[in-house]
Amino acid sequence: MLTPVLFIALIAGTDLCIKEEIEARDSSEFPKECKGSKGMITLHKSHNTGFPFEVLKSRPALVRTIPMVVMSGLAGILGFLIPKKGYWVEKMVLVLTLGGALSNLYDRVTRNYVVDYFSINVGWLKKVIFNLGDISIFAGAGLAVFNQVLRELFQWIRRRPEGK
Repeated sequence: MLTPVLFIALIAGTDLCIKEEIEARDSSEFPKECKGSKGMITLHKSHNTGFPFEVLKSRPALVRTIPMVVMSGLAGILGFLIPKKGYWVEKMVLVLTLGGALSNLYDRVTRNYVVDYFSINVGWLKKVIFNLGDISIFAGAGLAVFNQVLRELFQWIRRRPEGK
């Protein structure tokens, strides 16, 4: 039962430690290439006061409240699923999403902005600055979509008449 909570804490804690390191550095150090990435990752020091792409940045109370409500609902679902056998994909989706969301919510509440700190230098991603919490949320959403597509595909295969 404690394992999902520990993974959530590990994701959020790792992201918050990286954010603290970025925040402790002078802004003049950024942007800079991440050592060992062969130019694929650039480090930044960016403060996002809204949702992704600064959406709703003029509504800070709403930007704090919406994630709290969504996280509360997701945590309730996880609490319901934890004691149940199986549902490991759903549990992983919730752990990834909650871990990333917790880190970003902590930023929103304590700093009034989210610290974003890296970009991936491929195509349109060059223009987007992420943090580990964002990647975790994205991974959770991607896993949820992938899981649902597989379920639909397997149901479709089972419903098909034989020989077709």
